[in-house]
Amino acid sequence: MSFAEYGELDGLALAELVRAKEITPGEIIEEAIRRAEALNPELNFLSFDAFDEGRRMAADAALPDGPFKGVPWLVKELATAWEGQPATNACPYMKDLVATFDSHAVTRVKAAGFTLLGKSNTPELGWSLSCEPKLFGIARNPWDVSRTPGGSSGGAAAAVAARVLPIAEASDGAGSIRVPASHSGLVGLKPARGRVSAAPAAIEFYYGGAIFLCLSRSVRDTAAYLDVVNGSRPGEPYYSPKPATPFLDAASTPPGKLKIAMVTDSPTGCTPLDSEVAAAVQATATLLQELGHRVEAEPIPYDFWPLMDIYMRITAVQTAGRIGRLKTVIGHAPEGDELEPLYFSMIDKGRAISGVQHFNDIEAMRKTCCDMVEKMAAYDAWLMPTIALPAREHGWYDMALDVETYNKTRMLPDCAFLAPMNASGQPAISLPLHSTKGGLPIGMQFVGGERDEAVLLRLAGQLEEALPWKGRKPAMLG
Repeated sequence: MSFAEYGELDGLALAELVRAKEITPGEIIEEAIRRAEALNPELNFLSFDAFDEGRRMAADAALPDGPFKGVPWLVKELATAWEGQPATNACPYMKDLVATFDSHAVTRVKAAGFTLLGKSNTPELGWSLSCEPKLFGIARNPWDVSRTPGGSSGGAAAAVAARVLPIAEASDGAGSIRVPASHSGLVGLKPARGRVSAAPAAIEFYYGGAIFLCLSRSVRDTAAYLDVVNGSRPGEPYYSPKPATPFLDAASTPPGKLKIAMVTDSPTGCTPLDSEVAAAVQATATLLQELGHRVEAEPIPYDFWPLMDIYMRITAVQTAGRIGRLKTVIGHAPEGDELEPLYFSMIDKGRAISGVQHFNDIEAMRKTCCDMVEKMAAYDAWLMPTIALPAREHGWYDMALDVETYNKTRMLPDCAFLAPMNASGQPAISLPLHSTKGGLPIGMQFVGGERDEAVLLRLAGQLEEALPWKGRKPAMLG
């Protein structure tokens, strides 16, 4: 393998070369480090590097012979713990914290043969569709450095899009896998509720609304990674049993003829569809019909703002609780510049919500989402934009705002097709099917039925073959 070829290969292909002894894990990690050192000064996708640890792992004769043997990996600097690595959550209040254990997903990642490149940049505590933490600075999109790569998995997206490595960890509590996938030209699957354990750091986030997986450049890497990390801890409240057929097999299996609903309008009060995004939805529907699928236009299948009012109260309560517990670890409550103003107001909101109100919110969200999932089950999948517009310029998601202003005027209007699936727990995938005339990526989202990632992966594999994106790359890479 030439070093030029490295950037064209996905993770499974690199691991195949390692097993064939055509390249060593040490050579791969050195190429990833070389690219990181060359590109991070401009893109700022790293919060911390772990180059020495990556070299040590790559040189270890006991490196597991898993499906991703020798493939470099970035941990998102949010919630996921790798023992001995920083655990700041991109927050000044937590800047001195270091993980004392491995998350269950990290244990599985190590067994799959990955090597650690570092930790990726993310917005403070993750509540943003961009990546602009005060602690680490702005992460930039390699397709246009004046724009965001998306958030909250922005550093991961920038690194994978810039071909520093083929795959990186990501997580999604309101679109934080799917938005970076759309803005950065990547594959981004939000798995079903409970599919990937958050233990032992937490039992769940947002009652299973937040979930962990990855950003990658190929459907098969995403499917294989889901095979690696999927599985609940015994006793967890949202148990998703492992499927009889591996997800990787689904990615290479024809989907058959599907009945697909198409949504073409944003909910009232949300960001209107950009004209090029609207055209991309129609072009995708045409392609689906050419592939033999039945596509029918449908109105959006949920009442967005009432559902979001509930979900925002739930997230505020959990944020207040999680930050409050850290006082015993850090020694004091957050003060001054240790948190963005957004979070101080979110904590105040969460503390003001009574236990009875919180109980009623949980019940209302569950009933609303049961109705939503049942309604959407009339179709095999739903096509809709991932987000209403291409990547925004930096600065739009301003955490200096109070939580009500921020959510109602910045965050939620862009979450029209995103956060409802976090609340409902349905799997959803963003695919890099289109671009603007100016070259910015446009992702298309497909939503599946309850715990049915397989249908999404089968369809994604078909679309990847019909409309390949492998050869597209940012102009800055030459």
